[in-house]
Amino acid sequence: MTIASTLRHLAQRSPACERNREPILERLLQLLPPSGNALEIASGTGQHVAFFAARMPGWVWQPSDRTDAAFASIDAWCAQEGAAKVHGPVLLDATAPRWPDEGPAFEAGSFDLVLCANMLHIAPWSACAGLMQGAARYLAPGGRLVTYGPYLEADVPTAPSNLAFDADLRQRDPAWGLRALADVVGEAHAAGLRLAERHAMPANNLLLVFQPA
Repeated sequence: MTIASTLRHLAQRSPACERNREPILERLLQLLPPSGNALEIASGTGQHVAFFAARMPGWVWQPSDRTDAAFASIDAWCAQEGAAKVHGPVLLDATAPRWPDEGPAFEAGSFDLVLCANMLHIAPWSACAGLMQGAARYLAPGGRLVTYGPYLEADVPTAPSNLAFDADLRQRDPAWGLRALADVVGEAHAAGLRLAERHAMPANNLLLVFQPA
């Protein structure tokens, strides 16, 4: 088996990542300076971090996930994309009082960007508070927490596809489900963050930008 075929075998695929990585990248390029340090929460297959790192050469990335099940996939995607400025993935439970789970804790102010895509609706609600508190701990002055995914908004009709998705998630796990934007913003405020920007994205998703208050 060649190196290329081995990497393809290890690289797990998420159709959602393939659909949304370009719109997210476009927005990140508009939001962010040319260089910085980024932490991705819930890296999953690694498609996002590899894709972004290969196209944002001034940025250094730290992928993470709650388990190591996809670490080989993260490494494989980074190798396939030629993403050199990516540290090895680390275990990180968003609800933990220190990040990462093992080894030295990140230093306060370590990251100019904390990115979390498609996690809040497939995690218990405590993960939202943990994400906000952790981002507040480790964001540099002027840094940004960027989240991406579907949300419920009191003054915006919810798309039928999102309602069906929410019902399916709650059937699979009662602790899962689409989160109300107002509740997410409330957790951000409690952690010392404010919602700075809201961007409508394809397929009824939102990209939210939080910054220190």
